[in-house]
Amino acid sequence: MDFEINPATYRWSVRLFSMLRRLFRINLKLHEVGDKLAEGDIFLFNHFARFETFIPQYFIYVETGAYCRSVAGADFFVEDDPFSNYLAEVGAVSNRHPRLLPFLAGEILRGRKVVIFPEGGMVKDRRVLGEDGDFSVYSRKAREWRRHHTGAAVLGLALDTFKHAVCTAADAGRSRQLEAWAEGFGMPDTGSLLAAARKPTCIVPANITFWPVRIGDNLLRRGADMLARGRLTRRLSEELLIEGNLLLKHTDMDIRFGMPLRMEYFRGWMERHLGERVLPEITAIDDCFALDAPGRHWTSHVLGRLMRGYARQARDECMRRMYEGVTVNLSHLASRLIFERIEAGEREIPCAYFHRLLYLAVKHAQHESGVRLHRSLRNPESYGGLPEGRSRGLARFLRTTRNSALVERSNGSYHFLPKLREESGFDEVRLENPVLVYANEVAPILGVRDAIRRAHADSTRPDDGEIAKLRFDDERLEWAWDREAFSRERHSELNAKETATEPGEPFLFLPADLPAPLGVVAVHGFLASPVEMYGLGRRLGAHDLPVVGVRLKGHGTSPWDLRERSCEDWLDSVRRGYAIMSALAQRVCVVGFSSGGALALLLAAEHPGKLAGVIAVNVPLYFRNPNMKFVPLVHRANRLVQWVSSFEGVMPFRANKSEHPHINYHHMPVHGLFELTRMVAELEQRLSAVQCPVDLMQANRDPVVVPESVYRIAERLEGTEPVVRMIKAARHGIVNEDLGGTQECIVRRVLEHRARDDVT
Repeated sequence: MDFEINPATYRWSVRLFSMLRRLFRINLKLHEVGDKLAEGDIFLFNHFARFETFIPQYFIYVETGAYCRSVAGADFFVEDDPFSNYLAEVGAVSNRHPRLLPFLAGEILRGRKVVIFPEGGMVKDRRVLGEDGDFSVYSRKAREWRRHHTGAAVLGLALDTFKHAVCTAADAGRSRQLEAWAEGFGMPDTGSLLAAARKPTCIVPANITFWPVRIGDNLLRRGADMLARGRLTRRLSEELLIEGNLLLKHTDMDIRFGMPLRMEYFRGWMERHLGERVLPEITAIDDCFALDAPGRHWTSHVLGRLMRGYARQARDECMRRMYEGVTVNLSHLASRLIFERIEAGEREIPCAYFHRLLYLAVKHAQHESGVRLHRSLRNPESYGGLPEGRSRGLARFLRTTRNSALVERSNGSYHFLPKLREESGFDEVRLENPVLVYANEVAPILGVRDAIRRAHADSTRPDDGEIAKLRFDDERLEWAWDREAFSRERHSELNAKETATEPGEPFLFLPADLPAPLGVVAVHGFLASPVEMYGLGRRLGAHDLPVVGVRLKGHGTSPWDLRERSCEDWLDSVRRGYAIMSALAQRVCVVGFSSGGALALLLAAEHPGKLAGVIAVNVPLYFRNPNMKFVPLVHRANRLVQWVSSFEGVMPFRANKSEHPHINYHHMPVHGLFELTRMVAELEQRLSAVQCPVDLMQANRDPVVVPESVYRIAERLEGTEPVVRMIKAARHGIVNEDLGGTQECIVRRVLEHRARDDVT
């Protein structure tokens, strides 16, 4: 059969896959690519789903323009069969090709890539470690465990040997031999052959990770079952169900490239010495795959045996690098935790303990250099609620375990059902026991095991203060995540015009002794960042007070970020800061400036348990700028324009003349202003619910907030008697600038709260 690639067929296949990718919203992401696609010759991938055999060729062509060769079962190739012809035209070669490896080596010399799945078939249970700890997979055909194929390593080593034969021929001036080789490979001249020979031969191991693996029914399986009139085999039904969900239900497909393995690493002084005798005798590339064939010189036999040993070493190293490339997600960690508890003889685990353990495992995994985390485990917004059992990823995982009858929740514990420990058939395991599949997938990763071991160790000595520090670390990670998310090309023009130079991350001051009698949550204002409260925080910290400066969501990054946030998001930021401080202090005082003061009062209206009091400065109830009344109208116009067109809106941002341009955004999103008006309206409704001690401070000539706002707020505080202090200042930012002794006044009042609590 002719195995020539048809460029036209290849190109329309790529266009078709691109269209299907958009249609099915296939979330395909490449990681750690660098120059590996261009420099690599042989690409190794794990094999979990059938359709993934088309993915590597697709993105390699899109990224480099190079055609790919792959190996398929001989059963797929039948003379004059349209599908067989199609496979051949897009680069597939029969695994029974009489010159398979020499043929592939020649294709690499011509500039093509080779894609190989060394597992030799789909590994549905993802079990790749044998009982001896070595890499091995189950062969359905042989019905036994076996080592991974060495074909890729043999191909790489033999190709590298031939390249040295080419260079040796060039050094010896054997131009006729070079011309014959170049002609045999279809190259235009010997210069092209020499350029290919001087390029290092690289094997690039890569890993494809799918998440989540869903077990619910889908349209693809139901349609196939209808066409087959209910006679689908269980194996085909399972594959259509699992892989249909991977395609149709917004699954993340993360492809991560490991460190390339260069074949020259396996060429030492012995190989060079033997090569001096062997390489001049090589007349065809096939000779490099038969160095120990009968009739060859003893030096060739020795070199051949060495190469076989190196092929096994190269295979094992490639497998290690390939499996270390798993993109670790929450289901992986949860599954490993469950199976480790089962192996310890446990049959249940308290829910709260499991949530805490899983959170600790995530945090420790973040610091394991050998663990490649899914983006959901690098973004605290996705996993931050784990200690309370609030996480979409956790909810999805638990739903899967419940639907599979693997884990049941009752009486405050997760109960491990017998099915978890039962053997599942090779073709049913993805349906029957996805927890085992997830656990197996990360079993080769030492960093995952270490993270879980450390999580267990930490859980034996529960310390709310340590958890609080981890949660503050999440606040810093979330700031970095948001900053990166809104630093892309589409944001660059506006970001370049911003004037803020101070870092926007949250801060934390801690005394030596914890828990402290009183702690402080400092909340900055609209358009600013925690640095606005940093000077005050440092003064409070000097009095052995723990202080956390929270970052309101959308702030300290980019105006584009603020455009995406709501006032509920801002209040959640304050709640998280309060939760952190509640674990570090017996009582908590919240100090807020401007909109931060409004948020502090909204938090107080919820009556959190440890709240000692609120100090709110320059809280907006009425604004000096009369145009604020038009903000809702402009906001609605923006929404309408966005709805009917691709424009951002009639006025998505407006310039901001700030008192502190090095701290505040220069551009205000109109949506942010709209959320500010919503927050003020909510504050008016909720002030009567505040019952804790409240101090209100207001600049008497505030250019932003109408000073009389402070008296209207005091009137509405029906559940407490607030203390009102007017500060002589014609500026709004009196906390940051410490005008009229504002900071000293706040510090004195906070210390009074602490003294009162000490006496109590």
